[in-house]
Amino acid sequence: MKSTFSGWRYLWKSEDIRRKLIITFVLLALYRLAANVPAPGVNFSVLAQFRSSSAGGGNFLNFLDLLSGGTVSNFSLLSMGVYPYITAQIILQLLIPIIPALQRRMEEDPREARRWQEKWTYYLAVPMAALSAIGQINIFNSLSISSTVGQPILEFGFSADLWLKSLTVLVAMTAGTMFAIWLGELISEYGIRGQGLSLIIFAGIVSRMPANLASLLSDRDTALFMLIFTIVIIVLTVFAIVYVQQGRRNVPVMYPGRRMGSRMSMPVKGTLPLMVNLSGMIPLIFAGAILQFPAIVASYFTRSQNAGVASFFTGVQNFFQATGTSNWGYWTLYFFMVVIFTFFYTSVLFDQQNYGDNLKKAGATVPGVHTGAPTQKYLSTVQRRITLPGAFFLGMVAIMPFLLGLLLRAINLGAASSQTNVFLVSSSGLLIVVGVVRDTFMNIDAELKLHGYQDSLLVR
Repeated sequence: MKSTFSGWRYLWKSEDIRRKLIITFVLLALYRLAANVPAPGVNFSVLAQFRSSSAGGGNFLNFLDLLSGGTVSNFSLLSMGVYPYITAQIILQLLIPIIPALQRRMEEDPREARRWQEKWTYYLAVPMAALSAIGQINIFNSLSISSTVGQPILEFGFSADLWLKSLTVLVAMTAGTMFAIWLGELISEYGIRGQGLSLIIFAGIVSRMPANLASLLSDRDTALFMLIFTIVIIVLTVFAIVYVQQGRRNVPVMYPGRRMGSRMSMPVKGTLPLMVNLSGMIPLIFAGAILQFPAIVASYFTRSQNAGVASFFTGVQNFFQATGTSNWGYWTLYFFMVVIFTFFYTSVLFDQQNYGDNLKKAGATVPGVHTGAPTQKYLSTVQRRITLPGAFFLGMVAIMPFLLGLLLRAINLGAASSQTNVFLVSSSGLLIVVGVVRDTFMNIDAELKLHGYQDSLLVR
């Protein structure tokens, strides 16, 4: 433990690291400042009425707000955050093994293929951001009109009298998303290396914690119990997340010996660590985005002149917006989607690493397994087996607000059981927070060691 933190006493003494930390904090502060800039054309009086109504104060709005830092409920320019970019990145990663031409391109020149993938991720993020903006506006207007407010939050449509205003809103909100992505890239380049987008998401989650804490303590009768209960849940959840994230299956590998003059050294025993949770937080983000999509599509048809069509899509919208403890169907679907997507995304990532060919090129072998394709097949089987507990863990993390709500209801705390937004921060959101903090910690520690700021490396 001492060696792990030995360099951290010199954290602020290193001019280079100090500059990176200052740049990171300044850019995150700029992001949070921009997150409070509203989209053009928003009727703030209607928005305030909507947020105070039963529809605007419901679980669905809180659910959307959790990973955005409150930008959704404020109808900010940065309402979508960097999630269109992440969604575009996931889509391209899933398309590579499906399309043979893309797969061959990745194998022939991985470095050039990565640059191509990064470029097209930016291109795809633009229409994804625009579609997300359209969906968000339609959902909010639909909820506002159907509620006691009875008015749209923002006049939107592509009729002759609204198309210019609507186009302005779409351009502004899409530009806001690209601005957030740009800030993330600046952090990765000039601040903490490779952590820009993660820290942008992290800033959004952390910014909501004070408001969630205030909501938790609003009821004086249950405030103390809920505070202690939440602290215990957070500690246990963090412990479980760290335990699973650090989980590895070490597969034994024999590396060939080195030639030393006319002699060959003995083969070297090593291990290939396979992660229990290779996919990280991506399944939670992607599953949540997919579950929002039906509500977005349904919002276009809820005001149809055909009563049957309007009734059907209203039911669809209500199902996917009801994220409270009474909607068993939604949470069951969320759980299985996280589990299935964890397996699928892990398989895609693992196949892209191509351990079988890489070990063969290095002359390494797994004892008892032929090199090449048999090694890849064996390692894939091992990876699928250890992914099973990781997938179920992610599924349980995803539905923890629902489970905690049921627990609170069982102990006669029905009012508190509706506050699932607080517990989302301690489950799905907390998974992201812990992952980002862990990666940032390791990145800074590596930077300190690189600059020689470690007791064992310092010259006395």
